[in-house]
Amino acid sequence: MVDKIENKKQEEQLVVIREFNQERDIEVVGKLERNCEIDMLPGWSTNNTNYNNNIIINSNNNNKKRVSSLLTNMMAEDPLCRIRLYAVHVMLVAELRENGVLVGVVRGCIKCVGTKFGFGERETNYLNLGCILGLRVSPSHRRMGIGFNLVKSVEEWMMRNGAHYTFLATEKSNVASTNLFTNKCNYINFASLVIFVQPVHSTSSSSSNIKIEKLHIEQAISLYNNRLRSKHMYPTDIDSILKEKLSLGTWVSYFKEEDKESLINKNGDDHDHGDFVTKTPSSWVVFSVWNSCEAYKIDHIKNKQSISHPLKFFHATLSHAKEKIFPCLKLPILSCSSSGAGGGGSSGGGSIGNPFGFLFLYGLYGEGERLGELMKSVLRFASRLAENVKHCKVIMTELGVSDPLIEHVPQEPSISCIQDLWYLKKMNGIAAADRDRARDCHNDTDDDDELMMMGQIGNVFVDPRDF
Repeated sequence: MVDKIENKKQEEQLVVIREFNQERDIEVVGKLERNCEIDMLPGWSTNNTNYNNNIIINSNNNNKKRVSSLLTNMMAEDPLCRIRLYAVHVMLVAELRENGVLVGVVRGCIKCVGTKFGFGERETNYLNLGCILGLRVSPSHRRMGIGFNLVKSVEEWMMRNGAHYTFLATEKSNVASTNLFTNKCNYINFASLVIFVQPVHSTSSSSSNIKIEKLHIEQAISLYNNRLRSKHMYPTDIDSILKEKLSLGTWVSYFKEEDKESLINKNGDDHDHGDFVTKTPSSWVVFSVWNSCEAYKIDHIKNKQSISHPLKFFHATLSHAKEKIFPCLKLPILSCSSSGAGGGGSSGGGSIGNPFGFLFLYGLYGEGERLGELMKSVLRFASRLAENVKHCKVIMTELGVSDPLIEHVPQEPSISCIQDLWYLKKMNGIAAADRDRARDCHNDTDDDDELMMMGQIGNVFVDPRDF
């Protein structure tokens, strides 16, 4: 049964918000996605490096002339594919009241996350987080409040289903979406991250003194459970993520002179932490790989200026890539010089072909003083792994600005960076401005709002299901 959700002023509304109907809407939603305009990301090559002056952002003028946008196609025409991995999810559509034409769509899901912060009288540091994904509005019906109505409707659904907070993400350069979320929807920017994008190219093997060993799933679960609590925010169902078929595995990189048994005890019998012992190598990095090639096809489109028709766009709507344009997908802009260092796969010369997908490195965590060498080995390993994955031409990862590993990402001209912003709102109906005024008047703080009061956080576990 289709659940129609309408805003308060029904008689003044242009649209009706209702739940997605598979039989009725799938073709129309696909058409809407294809028609939604995706603008090139402005300022991608500007030196916005406040998070780390050592991070390289491509700025070569010749490369700028060859700017390409990456657009995502679903391999299966399933508009729900991005949220199906969550038990509690919904997809809402907006249709014109006068003629029933579908002009907007948004997706939402709820997941449990853990944090380092307290929550008043709550006994645990776990909370239900509602994630807003895939907000899309027809280009011919923008600036009419439709996006706002979709956001409010999915927020109401999340509140009814027990969400403590709502969350969304967008790129720093997307002024329209940041204005919508902060000025109209009362979200606060609570985290800043950087997306690293590197084309796959043939590479030499890792350093002869570095070992990369694959862990069994239970070992990986044990290791992550032991270390995740150092993050400001992390998923509580890491076991489900690691066991998902899109997760190719978890590996540990360390120096061969270190005894590997000091990190992994393969004979452990303890079901909780038998595979993990406290004595670790002096330097080591753990990482997992998510095969987004199975969820996407990405179209490579040349400069917008060279296309008379307003681009070609999303086919259906993505699978996992943390929606950056009205959060629907981060659209990384890569340098695609045929003679550049960033090749497009082992058989693509220097250009990025069409179609192609990407591998996403997630769960990156490291300890020690020689992390730079290990991070280089991780990216080389991922690139070699990608050569054996059909259509995979890009490696992506995302790190918070205060994640210790961000300082150790290799400084290579083939790596492009995108600044990512996460937004948060507490589901209690109190606008951010009202909360600030109340706090000033009473000269105290609400313990239950500690997460909102923390300001910027930057060391988070990026869930591959959200990317």
